[in-house]
Amino acid sequence: MLESLIEWIEIPSVTGEEGDYGDALGRRLRALGFDVERQDVAPGRFNLLARAGAPELVFCTHLDTVPPFFASRQDAAFVYGRGSCDAKGQAAAMVEAGRRLLAAGEERIGFLFTVGEEEDSAGAAWADAHLCEPWRPRWVVIGEPTDNEYVRGHKGVFKATLTARGVAGHSSQDVGPSAVHELVHCAHRLLSESWGEHPVFGRGTINVGEISGGVAANVVADRASAEVLVRAVEDPSVVVERLRRSLGPHVSCDDGIHKAYAPVEFHVPAGAAGKVVAFGTDAPHMPRWGTPVLYGPGSILDAHTDGEKVGKGALEEAAAELTRTAAALLAREEPG
Repeated sequence: MLESLIEWIEIPSVTGEEGDYGDALGRRLRALGFDVERQDVAPGRFNLLARAGAPELVFCTHLDTVPPFFASRQDAAFVYGRGSCDAKGQAAAMVEAGRRLLAAGEERIGFLFTVGEEEDSAGAAWADAHLCEPWRPRWVVIGEPTDNEYVRGHKGVFKATLTARGVAGHSSQDVGPSAVHELVHCAHRLLSESWGEHPVFGRGTINVGEISGGVAANVVADRASAEVLVRAVEDPSVVVERLRRSLGPHVSCDDGIHKAYAPVEFHVPAGAAGKVVAFGTDAPHMPRWGTPVLYGPGSILDAHTDGEKVGKGALEEAAAELTRTAAALLAREEPG
């Protein structure tokens, strides 16, 4: 498992360039006795699927990582490198669990490795639209860094670009409006807005993550834009209504809604506490793949950082827990 993980970390797979890593996963799964196929999503990009028999439980995580790529290293306790916990460590634990299940005679398992989770979940959406026989998933176990704790739910996401329009002019004159000023006022209103409360998911939040516009300090700006992201605890229709209330007459988002989905609830095995997280997953984009379970080694606090890592002990713990959980779920007649 550790050797595979280190091999996979050494293969760059930043979003849009997942192919070589997908090929390496395919080779490993074929060697273990799984049938492997590609699912072409876009030119040069593919989801990887593998199965033993007719899958009723699918292990799923994503092929892509955020930039920049950096190589692996290890010490006595951890494996470091881009993707070590998000999400190549997930793949390593899942493949090991699949190996153990297959060796025990369980053939109702499969794997789905998706492209694009870090940006638009294009691979998950494609897989959902093209689900077909012999795949009959009742359960989908999604791998993300959750500190080897089961997740009860995660917040929704609403991502949009706001566009402000103004009238260019000399800043010494009373002209305008300034697109930058209009956007700043809008951002203030957005940050002052309540983004909802939920008994399970807690408080909704907004981040104004990027602002651009204008041409010079002495020119009234005729254009400006901002990227905003809401960690939503409400339906997207409610979120967009809250957003529109704060826009003002010179700011719009009509052509700029990029991602919108409601909070997601996950199955939690009996006896597990189940926590709520704020980060997103592929789960909202693949409802046909069965009841979702969210679990995996590593911490979200390490994901996307230059110190990304996963514990060696955590990988072994995850492989063992995934093996037990998959066997228990497959023994159930119906999800619930």
